Amino acid sequence: MTEMVYGSMPSRASEPVIPRWWRTIDKWSLTAIMVLFGIGLLLGLAASVPLATRNGLPDFYYVQRQAVFGSVALMVMVGLSMLSPAAIRRIGTIGFAVSFVALMLLPFVGTDFGKGAVRWFSFGFASVQPSEFLKPGFMVLAGWLMAASQDLNGPPGKATSFGIAAVVVMLLAIQPDFGQAALILFGWGVIYFVAGAPMVLLAVIVGLVGIGGTVAYENSEHFARRIDGFLNPEIDPRSQIGYATNAIQEGGFFGVGVGEGQVKWTLPDAHTDFIIAVAAEEYGLILVLLIIALYATIVVRSLFRLMRERDPFVRLAGTGLACIFGVQAMINMGVAVRLLPAKGMTLPFVSYGGSSVIAAGITVGMLLALTRTRPQGQMGDILRRGR
Repeated sequence: MTEMVYGSMPSRASEPVIPRWWRTIDKWSLTAIMVLFGIGLLLGLAASVPLATRNGLPDFYYVQRQAVFGSVALMVMVGLSMLSPAAIRRIGTIGFAVSFVALMLLPFVGTDFGKGAVRWFSFGFASVQPSEFLKPGFMVLAGWLMAASQDLNGPPGKATSFGIAAVVVMLLAIQPDFGQAALILFGWGVIYFVAGAPMVLLAVIVGLVGIGGTVAYENSEHFARRIDGFLNPEIDPRSQIGYATNAIQEGGFFGVGVGEGQVKWTLPDAHTDFIIAVAAEEYGLILVLLIIALYATIVVRSLFRLMRERDPFVRLAGTGLACIFGVQAMINMGVAVRLLPAKGMTLPFVSYGGSSVIAAGITVGMLLALTRTRPQGQMGDILRRGR
């Protein structure tokens, strides 16, 4: 049975861990991740200096912290990428359980840092945002449950995972954090679709999401304010979106020059949510297109590798991880150019933030582990063996 599932490609049992990891990893995706991190440090040299000046700190205080966070994230990423799918499943499930408990405790011991949303635990020297770590864990858990439901007499994994997703979305809405809630629900929907969900049921879920959005708009001032600002045809030039839009227009194709941008001095979130505006102003459309290409490389190559995967868990969990990684980047950049309402979502590996960078390292580390080349054989070989 093992040979039928995984094929007869010879394995190198005595091969050391590092060479085997290097031979089976997706090197293009790994390179793209490293380049994104390097771009994040480059932009941090410009975007975080004004913040450090306002707070009376050394000019490169936040860049140094980002380098530390990024180094931890890269080590975690490499460590996770060396693990087997079974180990990823265990770590992801445990990580989700811990993050879920932390999410439930936020209303009681969390803080909002004056931003109107209780999303963080503050420890004085650092802060932690549980929802960032919950996302990769939930994708792994949902993939496992839906894969198990395909077994004979398997558990009702689809219904169970939807119930968990609904509870998570409710907890995120309480903060409120509708952006992360939408991302969690989107990731679950992608996994459900790949697992073979009927289109009628998906349409019903989309309708329920629409109803939920209407209820949130009518009952949440925070949510309504962002939607109204997005729908307003006129942009307030003194708002964050106004400053970001102007900076992107000023940058043109080649930018105004390294260190010459002005948006970083006016935008309070220039180093986090609107880092792409700094990139567009100082380096122009060229750098923005490069960043988009890097994210696309990671997502597309991962999905193509997962299409060849025989293990349902690997295919489902990997697809969820790839999609939430790519969609988070798309949301961040979409907000900056006013294609989407403001979400308060960081750009993975590029924006400043400890929780964001380390959680991104966990996400892509799990994704690299699940997309590593494993001996599976060709479908024709497997069918011939079945006969």
